[in-house]
Amino acid sequence: MKTIQGPAIFLAQFVGDQEPFNTLDGMCQWAADLGYKGIQIPTWESSLIDLQKVAESKDFADEYRGKIESFGLQITELSTHLQGQLVALHPAYHQMFDSFAPKELHGNRKGKMEWAAEQVKLGAKASANLGLKAQATFPGALMWHTVYPWPQRPAGLVEDGFKELARLWEPILKVFDEQDVEACFELHAGEDVHDGVTFERFLAATGDHPRVKMLFDPSHFILQHLDYLELIDIYHPYIKAMHVKDAEFIKSGRSGAWGGYQDWIDRPGRFRSIGDGRVDFRGIFSRLSKYDFEGWAVLEWECCIKSPEQGAKEGSQRINEYIIEVTDKAFDDFAGTDADPALNRRILGLDE
Repeated sequence: MKTIQGPAIFLAQFVGDQEPFNTLDGMCQWAADLGYKGIQIPTWESSLIDLQKVAESKDFADEYRGKIESFGLQITELSTHLQGQLVALHPAYHQMFDSFAPKELHGNRKGKMEWAAEQVKLGAKASANLGLKAQATFPGALMWHTVYPWPQRPAGLVEDGFKELARLWEPILKVFDEQDVEACFELHAGEDVHDGVTFERFLAATGDHPRVKMLFDPSHFILQHLDYLELIDIYHPYIKAMHVKDAEFIKSGRSGAWGGYQDWIDRPGRFRSIGDGRVDFRGIFSRLSKYDFEGWAVLEWECCIKSPEQGAKEGSQRINEYIIEVTDKAFDDFAGTDADPALNRRILGLDE
């Protein structure tokens, strides 16, 4: 078994205009001071990374990685969540996602999709230059508006949807394969790939592409009432990245899983700071350790009550408590004996 690496932190929710959150150096020092050992980098934040330079220059990538390592930190993964969201972009939603793309592409659905595909490819090349083996991303959505349909979906719609999703991703996955990097899709509401079944369908549509992997985030499964521990049992060979994020679902007589269009704080299902929700992190870390998950435990802070500063401070401490230093011994080794085939045969009654 392998010991999970960490604690680490996803920087996306902390970037801001004020120090220390407006520069890479400032954020690295802040994370290191809180006890983090790794950072997951949102590649759309130009204050944190020049994605094109890291992708195109190994020397620049080495210098960039060296700067981060000088703070006692490692890069866990690059994130292309926002760009991945735009790879498959339904017309009904594309204006809502304008902020994910450069201003010159606002209102241009096709342009945003083409730009996004190239960005995710750059992410794969940058990951390889940085010596990383996994990249965190979203798959996008063409079918989400049909997730709970009325009237019923036309025959073949789902099959055609996953076929098109796979078509959009195949040239991107080719680059991931060339760079020897895993594409870890976060199972998330709003994405066509949001649970185990949809992951299987996407994987099958890509012809079981070897680079299609999973980012495990239990908070999204709490809100779906999905057994996230069994999901690990089923899909552990595909889990190559994780977010440590908490959530809770408090049953209500007024609202349910879709939340009634309410603000997060008023929804029955809501995200919480790590340790404040209902996710069984001890069970998760035990399961992942059992299956030799060798990636990073990356805190993603999203909470409708607690401040990000407190969430980040507590997150480092709590992840350290959850990480299991795996054993290389069995607890009953002291009572064991050396291998003796003759003794084994006598115990089995084979020599009587």
